[in-house]
Amino acid sequence: MRQLPPLSALRAFEAAARCGSFKQAAIDLAVTPTAISHQIRSLEDHTGLVLFERRTRQVILTEAGQLLYPVLREGFDSFAAALDRLRKTKRRASVTITATTAFTAKWLVPKVTRFQALHPDIDLQLHASDATVDLRSNAIDLAIRYGRGPYPGLRAEAMFADRFAPVVNPGLGIRSPDDLDRAPLIHFEWHRPDPVSPTWAAWFRAAGLIAKETKSQLRFSDESHAIQAAVAGQGIALLSLSLVADELAAGRLVQPFGPVVEGLTYRMLTVADRPMSPVVTAAVDWLRAEIAALRTTASQKPARIRRSRPSRAR
Repeated sequence: MRQLPPLSALRAFEAAARCGSFKQAAIDLAVTPTAISHQIRSLEDHTGLVLFERRTRQVILTEAGQLLYPVLREGFDSFAAALDRLRKTKRRASVTITATTAFTAKWLVPKVTRFQALHPDIDLQLHASDATVDLRSNAIDLAIRYGRGPYPGLRAEAMFADRFAPVVNPGLGIRSPDDLDRAPLIHFEWHRPDPVSPTWAAWFRAAGLIAKETKSQLRFSDESHAIQAAVAGQGIALLSLSLVADELAAGRLVQPFGPVVEGLTYRMLTVADRPMSPVVTAAVDWLRAEIAALRTTASQKPARIRRSRPSRAR
């Protein structure tokens, strides 16, 4: 256990040593010179040492005082610096958004820079998971979910309906359904399957084609991995055009032919009976702006989809 003298006595000594005067130390600490004198006398009694040589208009540190002063000066400087940092440190506002792993990686992450530019004072936390998260927990502020709904107890705002089409690395030279035999079909597992989930079987039905059961297949448990495999030229994938928009724009993937298969809708979800905080409102407004920008871009681009020939059997 520390055997220390009263802090007030240490403060009085440090001020007097720094100022070279009991009177100036009293002004510095907003007390009387008598109080300073009493505190230092108390410290000297505690240590059994004389710390100052008293003169008429000044005080001079003794050898013992010279040894003690630097230690206290550095200590009080450290206290002041730490307290100053604490006063300046404010708990930053934050908002947490949960979405599927693929949506987080391919749609949200590329847009984070714009959120940071708009709201440098808000920390954005992205929770990527294919499991359904309980929004009533305080850990999550907003969810983005793909599906039909309904979402009881939640406030749901439609973002956009997804669309799926065959995409492929342009280096494979796939240009029409006639080329489907030239590369494996890439599949991924739907974690919450729906009767209208866009699958290769659904696409072949929409195209009026018959898929060969003997055709080479490549299967993944995660949609993000299927995207990476397609970009790497490992096969032809039926993928969300929303999630591969950057790859299509950069030419890393191409959409050589149709038809396009309609998917379900992405929605923003918040707890209905919980008022949206300013940071959640900021996140919702940011997402709305991103969606509006995508719609504007899409409306300015001419359609360049090559249609399949329904009479052709596969």
